[in-house]
Amino acid sequence: MKFIFIIAFMCHSPSATILDWGATGHRVVGEVAAEHISKKTAKAINRLLDGASLAYISNYADDIKSDDRYRSYSPWHYANLDLDETYASSEKNEAGDIVQAIEKCVSVLKNKEASKEDRQFYLKFLVHLIGDLHQPLHFGKKEDRGGNQVQIKWFGKKSNLHRLWDSDMIDSSQLSYTELAQNLQVLSPAQKKQIASSALPIWVAETHLLTNKIYKEFPENTNLGYRYRYQYFDTVRLQLLKAGIRLAYVLDDIFK
Repeated sequence: MKFIFIIAFMCHSPSATILDWGATGHRVVGEVAAEHISKKTAKAINRLLDGASLAYISNYADDIKSDDRYRSYSPWHYANLDLDETYASSEKNEAGDIVQAIEKCVSVLKNKEASKEDRQFYLKFLVHLIGDLHQPLHFGKKEDRGGNQVQIKWFGKKSNLHRLWDSDMIDSSQLSYTELAQNLQVLSPAQKKQIASSALPIWVAETHLLTNKIYKEFPENTNLGYRYRYQYFDTVRLQLLKAGIRLAYVLDDIFK
């Protein structure tokens, strides 16, 4: 089934400081995808990336944020939505967002006339952005910059709601990315197919439902730790798994 993309431009805050799954989470997504892509896709990617793995290149889009030459790509990592908004009903911003960016990446990768350098660049971004899309605070409120201004303590140390979902819960598990990838939920082939073959707007809608849940269930006591991780870490694990499975499906469609 051919992957269906629908372009959407969501409102975003240009000044927002956006993080995402963190190095470990993104590598998990890359590792899961590598386990699910076809042999043909794996060979094509190996040639394109000169032998680098999907896990290895998964954080490239964050690594280049320190380089001013790539400043224009900052809005690609997120799209802010109010809790009562849907993906379709939100005010659109022509500066771009994560959904538009994914569409752009796929377009370049499917273009046989594109240079190897361009295809490498956009593949690295695609791997990263599909991970980002499954981090619920990447669709957080504009007013608090996707949870970046919601201050918390994580095991007594200062943090914020966005960072909590980016990396705090994952890092506190003290698992390597390969260990975490090997300990995600077990799904049937039918479940994996259903997750993979849904359209991009469905992914966005699913993630934003989780965004709503996180905001609405945010505890009054913001000194968080074991209890919060126990409540939500399975959600983190499932989102990483979904991202990896869907990334594999997209890559198979590109390199078929």
